Amino acid sequence: MEDQIKLFNHKKVRTHWDEKLEKWYFSIIDVVEILTESSIPKRYWSDLKKKLSNEGLDSYEKIVQLKVIANDGKMRMTDFADTETLLRIIQSIPSPKAEPFKVWLAKVGYERMKEIADPSQSIDRARENWQKLGRSEKWIQQRMTGQETRNKLTDYWRENGVEKLDEFAYLTNIIHQEWTGLTVKSHKEKKGLKTQNLRDHMSEAELIFTALAELSTRQIAETIDAKGLKENAKASKKGGTIAKDARLKLEEQTGRKVVTGENFLPIPKEKKMLK
Repeated sequence: MEDQIKLFNHKKVRTHWDEKLEKWYFSIIDVVEILTESSIPKRYWSDLKKKLSNEGLDSYEKIVQLKVIANDGKMRMTDFADTETLLRIIQSIPSPKAEPFKVWLAKVGYERMKEIADPSQSIDRARENWQKLGRSEKWIQQRMTGQETRNKLTDYWRENGVEKLDEFAYLTNIIHQEWTGLTVKSHKEKKGLKTQNLRDHMSEAELIFTALAELSTRQIAETIDAKGLKENAKASKKGGTIAKDARLKLEEQTGRKVVTGENFLPIPKEKKMLK
């Protein structure tokens, strides 16, 4: 199952793509927050869920719980629904955004079908999104190269006894902490990030060293034929150390830190006015 965050009018919607069933699942809380603009979307959904249950709707039984990253950065169980179920839930929410959101849902499904038929389209769409955000071609190329390196590493893990999302996160954190000196969470805090993807806010140098750490980890794991979480954790630490040593040498030669608090977040209006 593939985790993603998609945007509807700049609002995040956590999603999962189930490869076996070939269908999207959407975080109901995220959708409720968008449609109602409620400051307490969990309470709104809790009340609506009881209403649906009392009405005996089949859609209530189709709601599934998945473990995803919450606003506090921790993995938490959250209610998800497929497109069909979500459309029924939306019908019970009076909102002027309901129709535009339905159109968006259809578009998400259509784009996924195109990407399955032609995987290059997902790459092209990612490049287009980064271009719209003002990223340089050099940064975009490095981001995409790094993602390919990351995918090869996670493929190795998946094929060698690492299956759970929290295990992937655990190994990733070992690599990251070893080469940066910071946990993933601390690095995000340093950059002032909350739910944003850390890699989307890395500098070119940070992307390069992350890729080096993950490439080294995979090649070491392949060399020692690492199996399971424990052996892959050892390979992860060694891979991270290789990137750390290279980082320290570069910093010594340039006098500049590789790991920084810089990000690509938009500057708030009040700060722009002070400039």
